[in-house]
Amino acid sequence: MKDSVVSLNASEAARRLGVSNKALRLYEQHGLLSPKRTSAGYRTYDAAEMTRASEVVALRALGLSLAQVASVLKGNAQTLSAALETHEHALDAEIRERLRRLETVRSLRAGLASGRMPMHGELPDLVEQAAPSVAFELPWPWGGEWFEMRDIRPLNYIIGSLGSGKTRLAMRLAQALPNGTFLGLDRLDPQRVAALASPSADDALQRRIDQAQTWLVDDGAETSDALTILLTALEADCAGALVVDMIEQDLAQPTQEALMRYLRLHARTRTSPLFMMTRSSSILDLSAVGSDEAILLCPANHSPPVRVAPYAGAPGFEAVETCLASPEVRARIAAPPAMA
Repeated sequence: MKDSVVSLNASEAARRLGVSNKALRLYEQHGLLSPKRTSAGYRTYDAAEMTRASEVVALRALGLSLAQVASVLKGNAQTLSAALETHEHALDAEIRERLRRLETVRSLRAGLASGRMPMHGELPDLVEQAAPSVAFELPWPWGGEWFEMRDIRPLNYIIGSLGSGKTRLAMRLAQALPNGTFLGLDRLDPQRVAALASPSADDALQRRIDQAQTWLVDDGAETSDALTILLTALEADCAGALVVDMIEQDLAQPTQEALMRYLRLHARTRTSPLFMMTRSSSILDLSAVGSDEAILLCPANHSPPVRVAPYAGAPGFEAVETCLASPEVRARIAAPPAMA
């Protein structure tokens, strides 16, 4: 970070760092940042604090939890080394893939020079795989209208008011997407929860689940059966999309927020898209939606679902805002008081 930075307010600092104001507050709450305050109480970030903040942002981009970031900033070389090793492997794989494509291009050019046209199937291998898409006839309560969703992102939200048909849309998406899986609310069935007590037969999967849970707890999540079930589905080796019904179910607010931070950090490494049906403002934080995310709204009037851009004034944005509620409200609705 350049020393030319004299003093920035929170919004300016967040914009330069490429994060949200909420992220900066989170870093401050965990003691990672200590911005100065104006006489009116507003946060300000000088050159030294911006340098520190950029280090925090970089460490988070490497996939470290808040607790791990704090550990590295205190001099924990082992944690940083492990993160750099993982990043090195990812970069190496990316470089190898690009070199493979470069060699293919050179081979095809040499073939053309000698009068040989590319064989069937060689040309598509030159470009990166296009984002997946899906198309189908909408189920009831719609009237069979044709629905298409192109450029499916790694993280996708399905939202709508009660009775809007979002659950049926979610189930239809899971059926239409190649090898798609629908994870319904029956995931919280007592028998399914009891199965968690048995150790996983897949040691690699169990390690991934344990690592993810450790990261989430470090980031403020609370352990629960609901979280473990989600992580088991998220970390499983599956070739198709995962569609989750009310992903916030039985997750406390800190857990929801930590889960979304985890998913965003690992969005680009997902091999298949994730669809999250939700009405929680902690899961779908409209101020934090990034380029790897998409919002799908099921309108209350049962017109076909539409994709909504995450900014005020965009068509459908107000309807999305109206559907969202805080985790406290969601928890209160989910557990109504007993009748006298």
